[in-house]
Amino acid sequence: MPEYQDLIRIDRYGSPEELRLVQDPVPQPGPGELLVKVAAVGVNFIETYQRSGVYRVPLPFRPGSEASGTVVAIGEGVTGFAVGDLVATAEGSGTYAEFTLLDAQRAVKVPGGVDPVEAAAVPLQGFTAHYLINDSYQVKAGDTILTTAGAGGVGQLLTQMLKAKGATVITTTSTPAKAAIAAEAGADHVLHYDEVPGAVRELTDGVGVAAVYDGVGAATFESSLLSLRPRGTMVLFGGASGQVPPFDLQRLNALGSLSITRPSLSAFLSSPAERAWRAGEVFGAVASGELKLSIGERFSLRHADDAHRALEGRGTTGKVLLVP
Repeated sequence: MPEYQDLIRIDRYGSPEELRLVQDPVPQPGPGELLVKVAAVGVNFIETYQRSGVYRVPLPFRPGSEASGTVVAIGEGVTGFAVGDLVATAEGSGTYAEFTLLDAQRAVKVPGGVDPVEAAAVPLQGFTAHYLINDSYQVKAGDTILTTAGAGGVGQLLTQMLKAKGATVITTTSTPAKAAIAAEAGADHVLHYDEVPGAVRELTDGVGVAAVYDGVGAATFESSLLSLRPRGTMVLFGGASGQVPPFDLQRLNALGSLSITRPSLSAFLSSPAERAWRAGEVFGAVASGELKLSIGERFSLRHADDAHRALEGRGTTGKVLLVP
């Protein structure tokens, strides 16, 4: 094992150029920890907020929470893992690195049949899609559901999981190329954002959808809300276009006794048992071929700045990865 490793550090808030490649000693695992040689890192939009200062983090800061890799050392008190295991997490810290320390309770084993690099595309987006359809609104066969950003990483996984539940899927995209990707993932109807909510009402004979899964936020919130049937559920799980302004809850009454929830993944990984359940179902579906991953661009660790530019430019589809 090398004595030093390459990693990415942020010393001041700003543009993607602030993602600096530096060298640091390879750490040793403490009690309850795994030392993992990183195969790939999942790049997520929150890290652009942390880098730019939209979300304030203590500086200097090492970005990254999602990764896959091989266990190379095990700390005291860890059970259930062995050196050589392929693991993944969406709950790490400082994963933009060649090696990373993981809390063993927040790591999951990756089954055979899953590519080690592609495994990094699963935890955050896959577990998010899983809790959305099983917990935020429990999808039933026959439901008609609206999702936003159908060509994105979460969007494509959501579509596949919704279809497996027996739902009809309406999704939105911004370009014909992205519409083709969403359709390939299995969406029944692909709309441009400008067509919502009118086209949604037409497709549902004026009734509306049972639930909306909206990860775009400010730009789509109103049209998503107006697409719901009476007693429908609005699940706002992200704000890629910005955060939704303060909202008058009385409108939910006026629009038909609607429900609204603003979940986050951490609340749905509340215990090792819940984490293992989600990981088992999602990684199991990937391993069996039932769930197809969409890997967008791959960047080397030293080009993390280019990965952030691609993500912020909103030209990506599927998952963006860093490969050390």
